[in-house]
Amino acid sequence: MNKVMKISSSSSINPNMDSLTLDQIQIFLAIIDEGSFSQAARRLNRAQSAVTYGIQKLEAQFDLPLFDRSAYRPELTEAGRALLIRARRIAEEANAFRDTARSLASGLEAELTIVLDSMFPMSALVEALRAFTQRFPTVPPRVYVQPLGAAVELVLEGTAMIGLVPLFFSDIPPLKRFPLMTIDLVPVASPDHPLAMIEGTIETHELHRHVQLVLTDRSAVTAGRDYGVLSGRTWRLADLGAKQSMLLAGLGWGNMPAHLVREDLARGRLKVIHPADFEVGTAKLVMSGACLADRRLGPAGRWMIDYLCSAPMSDGF
Repeated sequence: MNKVMKISSSSSINPNMDSLTLDQIQIFLAIIDEGSFSQAARRLNRAQSAVTYGIQKLEAQFDLPLFDRSAYRPELTEAGRALLIRARRIAEEANAFRDTARSLASGLEAELTIVLDSMFPMSALVEALRAFTQRFPTVPPRVYVQPLGAAVELVLEGTAMIGLVPLFFSDIPPLKRFPLMTIDLVPVASPDHPLAMIEGTIETHELHRHVQLVLTDRSAVTAGRDYGVLSGRTWRLADLGAKQSMLLAGLGWGNMPAHLVREDLARGRLKVIHPADFEVGTAKLVMSGACLADRRLGPAGRWMIDYLCSAPMSDGF
């Protein structure tokens, strides 16, 4: 029994090694930032002897000299330089912990979750997030991008606090909605596509001979529903970027948000076509914000909704 106790005692960790405090880290950094023990003491509003003792205790705990005191000003030793990066990281995390805890105590959300339809202009959300991070630096945003009804489903199931979706998808009783902007849809094809070589109106029977690329998703919100389908031959895609790439490759024709194909049209990589049954006046997609009507948003969520509603928005086209 004595032998076992002796082994246990000799192998135990020095309790001093576990007594590192945030105060010691702050003293260590203050000396580095101010360049001397005396200046660090002034910054921390302490006696110089207290600062000196704090560092001596820290060095003794780990049996490591952190400062070379032989010169006029204290200089970091090799060990001190190696620990400096970690010390700053600890201080930064401690400050972030404090700020976040204060925010949460005041009722601020831990994060802001937003889902936007893939047709919603990302530039408009970027501007909103730029202003948001200045107003709420402790609240990180989480952003999802989903097509069609899949975006609405994330709001309905509570995964996202705010949805930026087509207005007709948000016309559901559990949702509260607010119109934001109107996006023009344009039918396009690659310049080498047969439909692009037809000048003027393209009759429906001609469209039926060619593949139309159609955006789709698996959500229950859009089950069995088609939007803007004019051709009898369709390829269905769940990603708007993939649809754009296939249009550029000449694999079919399709309707696209005007702001997403502006550069492609200007550079001649895509061409606007004119299907006979495509009504320009109705080919406009009203985008809205949506949130659960019975979900109480915190200060960050309410601010974001107010900003989106008040900020002038353009589809960029």
